[in-house]
Amino acid sequence: CSLQAGLAVLLKAERLFHSSYHSQAVHIRPICRVSHWLAQLPCDGFTVAACLFLVQDASCLAVSWELRQTLTVVFDFFSSGQGKKDWSLFKMFSRTLTDSCPLASQSKVYVDISPKNKEKELLEVSPPPTSLHEAVVQGDKKTYAVYDLLSPSLFNTSRSLNVQLKWKRPQDSSEMPIPTLHAQRYVGGYGLQTGEICTLIYNTHPYRAFPVILLETVPWYLRLYVHTLTIITKGKENKPS
Repeated sequence: CSLQAGLAVLLKAERLFHSSYHSQAVHIRPICRVSHWLAQLPCDGFTVAACLFLVQDASCLAVSWELRQTLTVVFDFFSSGQGKKDWSLFKMFSRTLTDSCPLASQSKVYVDISPKNKEKELLEVSPPPTSLHEAVVQGDKKTYAVYDLLSPSLFNTSRSLNVQLKWKRPQDSSEMPIPTLHAQRYVGGYGLQTGEICTLIYNTHPYRAFPVILLETVPWYLRLYVHTLTIITKGKENKPS
């Protein structure tokens, strides 16, 4: 469908590249479609190690390749001078959703409507979602409004879906709540001798630890040496897995 229908209609380059942050990624991995059961492979006459090797080598009969493309974009209207937390698809992308891609078996938009500070009915999302979905993310219960683009009743007569979120009463200008996991990064020193890049990762959860996968985008003007990598956790050196 390219940019003619579906979620890709929102991918307008002028808006994406003027956002506070954007990241594109492509993930490709093999997935086994058909595999043998362990009991179907004869292991008579083989040692346990050799038998396990045969099972691992011949267990998969057919392999498929999964391609997953992701695009992450952050729009920060509150700190850009507007001073409002309200947003809409048209406000962010200068476009609205017109239709689902006919080739898509699933096409949905999720909007986080979880209550903040235990205050319910504080925000309002429109138009009404097709369903609600609840999930536990990092120990916190989240509620999402789900818009199913494959539902014929979702689009109005003008074939335009502009999801909007509004706060029911004016919000103060206090800082946004700090997420459970957040990070900061800065470049210090200069040259190849004293230049360094530092990444600080914070976990504000009172008792729970989380596994962290760190993906660094190195600036073109920095040359990194792997043997100089140091990881400090609570004042002690820590080695990654």
